[in-house]
Parts: sequence; structure tokens; C-alpha cells
Amino acid sequence: MSGNKPLQWTALFSVWFSLLLLPMGQVIAQTPVFEIEIREHLFFPAELEIPANQKIKLIIYNRDPTPEEFESNELNREKVIVGNSQGVVFIGPLKPGEYPFFGEFNLKTALGKIIAK
Repeated sequence: MSGNKPLQWTALFSVWFSLLLLPMGQVIAQTPVFEIEIREHLFFPAELEIPANQKIKLIIYNRDPTPEEFESNELNREKVIVGNSQGVVFIGPLKPGEYPFFGEFNLKTALGKIIAK
């Protein structure tokens, strides 16, 4: 009989841990996901509309073979994305407005803005 106690405690712990993580999974699942690409040292789209007053997940795909840094002083974000890879940046919640961003390594061409509405 005592051989089953560790198994019971393990099952009880698993249920408790799952219930603890359930709210976190719901928060992550509710975060809207937006995407932009870097191609030929340009951002596509150059203007991205997102909902105001809501946190979002931004996936940045760098299709160029060279690295680029997604940077925004207004968003207080910097993220280097190596060539042919992707990076993730969480933004917000933002008040309605426009928030410029740029590519640190290609300042003349890699320009864009996020528009929170």
C-alpha cells in the first residue's frame, strides 16, 4: 500500500501544477500576434496597425542574409535579428498614436511605424 503513496503525490502535484499554469496559458493565448518582414533592408509592411491599449506579440522575420536590429526609442525596444531568422518582441499596451521604428544597421531604408488605434 505504501508503494502507491509517491504515485498519488505525483498525480496530485501534476493536477495542482496544471491548475496553476492554466491562467498563464489563457493570457498567452489571448495576446494578439502580428508579423513584419525584413527584405532587402526594408520593413514589410512599413506601417503596422495594432489595437491600442492591448499587449501584442510582434514576430519579425529577417529574410535577408545579414543581421538587422529592430529598434524604437518610442517603444523602448531593441532586438537584433540575425540573417534568415526571426525574433519576437512584446509591445504595449500602447496609447493610441504612432510609434516609429527603424533598422539600426540600415538607417536610410529600414524605416517603419506602428499605429495603435
